[in-house]
Amino acid sequence: MHIKLDRRRFMTHSLLAASAAVLPVSPIMAEKVDRPNIVFIMADDLGYGEVKALNPQRGKISTPYIDRLIQEGMTFTDAHTGSSVCTPTRYGLLTGRYAWRTRLQSGVTQGHRPCLIDKDTLTIAQMLKEQGYDTGMVGKWHLDYIYADPETGRTLPDKFKLGPPIGSLVNDGPVAHGFDYFYGYHHSGDMKTVVENTKVVAHRPPVTMLPGIENKSIEYIKNHAAGAPKVRPFFLYVPLNSPHGPVVPSPEWQGKSGLNAHADFVMQTDHTVGRIVQAIDDAGLRNDTLIVFTADNGTSAPTSKKRYLEKMGHYPSGSLRGSKSDIWDGGHRVPFIVRWPGGGVTAGSRSDELICHTDFMPTVARIVGFNLGGNAAVDGFSYSDILFGGKRNTGRVPVVHHSINGKFAIRDKQWKLILCPGSGGWTSPNDTQARKKGFPKVQLYNMENDISEQNNLQDKYPERAKQMASVLKDLVEQGRSTPGPRQDNDVKDIDIWKTGK
Repeated sequence: MHIKLDRRRFMTHSLLAASAAVLPVSPIMAEKVDRPNIVFIMADDLGYGEVKALNPQRGKISTPYIDRLIQEGMTFTDAHTGSSVCTPTRYGLLTGRYAWRTRLQSGVTQGHRPCLIDKDTLTIAQMLKEQGYDTGMVGKWHLDYIYADPETGRTLPDKFKLGPPIGSLVNDGPVAHGFDYFYGYHHSGDMKTVVENTKVVAHRPPVTMLPGIENKSIEYIKNHAAGAPKVRPFFLYVPLNSPHGPVVPSPEWQGKSGLNAHADFVMQTDHTVGRIVQAIDDAGLRNDTLIVFTADNGTSAPTSKKRYLEKMGHYPSGSLRGSKSDIWDGGHRVPFIVRWPGGGVTAGSRSDELICHTDFMPTVARIVGFNLGGNAAVDGFSYSDILFGGKRNTGRVPVVHHSINGKFAIRDKQWKLILCPGSGGWTSPNDTQARKKGFPKVQLYNMENDISEQNNLQDKYPERAKQMASVLKDLVEQGRSTPGPRQDNDVKDIDIWKTGK
């Protein structure tokens, strides 16, 4: 296990960091707010090219509300998730730590197991709770929790892994990791099981989930606005279920896109984002709220019917190669938009700095004045200076990418080294196909002039490839990317080459 946190260290609130902005008074707030509300909205399986404003020539789906956020905030054009699939991205976002440091070396969690987040690993929700925030989560967890009998407290048998009885307890879920409130579900295979706080409260058709998330999020915002000025600032994490499969747009959205059901679901997702943002503005919290919109990974080719969409002129990954599951950028480069007018984030601005979802926790820590110490968010670097001053260079070391099959890549601003011969995921050629074709065992791309990853330069720059592989090995063995004491990974002997796979 990695080094345990001394929980007492985090109970002392430090002064607001010098870089944090002081917000003007909201119309409904009687007192000055010096810490923003934070709303983090994350779509599920939404590639970079799904947002019309980010893919104007090759995008055919209308996304007016996300496009408006782009006009009102800062867009990061080189933002990446911690992985090209669901669970590891969510782990990295909430902890600032790469998920491949845990037992999860490939794939995703399946539910009804102990939570992937260790009880002594600080989460962003715990951090903000200690800073006086109310913390809420509405949506998809997908980090494992266990269903238990409400009378005996004993773990339910595996036959209840999907669809446990109403009233069943949820142990070691969001409430156990810093959230004051939770409404949602575990993963897409168990979407009909609706959990509120620590209990199963309903069984509902998947088509009702996105409207439910939308309405509960708006309710949460309204409740906090109604309680001003005494209410605490809030952190609301909204991991949507869409447009991930099952692809279930509501009846009023079916056929809206003129393309297919996935495109309809993307449009409904955009509308949900718009309603949540509008609820913030209507509550008078516009200046006092930092909003992030992003996605957990690229678009799923199978559920989106990607080939059909491309024939119709819509490219979910834009100019990027690959999609969900892959080590290529289409798997993990995602939309990332930040709006905070009261905090000095310039409307309509863009940054091409390299960032990762693991950077969100230290960024927020810097904003609210929280001292993370040396053992938390060990793979995250604050980009607050970019948000508030447009400063370039976050000081972060290379980002480490991970595919569904556990294949590694390492990326600095210019260069990307991939430690497998193919996609590392579902896209052809996968690694088996690539090996049969005699492709080199590594790929090296100059991302400044080859964003589509077409020209493998590993034979031209072998020393660079070797050097980057050595840096990756060190980052794995040190148990951290940030400066500080060496930490243990949760598992030993992480194989960066996935030998034999």
